[in-house]
Amino acid sequence: MLVLDENLPEGQRLWLRNWRVHFRVVGVEVAASGTRDENLIPVLHRLPQPTFFTLDRDFFRPGLPHAGYCLVWLDVRGKHAADFIRRFLKHPQFDTQAKRLGAVVRVQVGGLQFWRVGSHQEHTAPRPAA
Repeated sequence: MLVLDENLPEGQRLWLRNWRVHFRVVGVEVAASGTRDENLIPVLHRLPQPTFFTLDRDFFRPGLPHAGYCLVWLDVRGKHAADFIRRFLKHPQFDTQAKRLGAVVRVQVGGLQFWRVGSHQEHTAPRPAA
């Protein structure tokens, strides 16, 4: 299940729908609008293996990896969020739900940085292909 933070622009959600990417949105289908960041983690624990996309850097911390979800901080301009979500979902290291679970990821123009459950080492990967 893909979950988008309510901070992603509506226009970017429309692009994802046009590309047939299925997702739920915080404040619409998941949790209440305006739910505080610290209250979203318990919500994610109740969902079936979610991958959560946000523009909020607070979700990129080494203490947050959990086997039950994936957190993705899109460290890009909001107007490019949909493109980078699609690139991330096609990235060979994260192209299935099983490969994403347990990771906390930073997606940026220059590449990926991430932590995984059970590892205190930050990993890197090349830029997601277009």
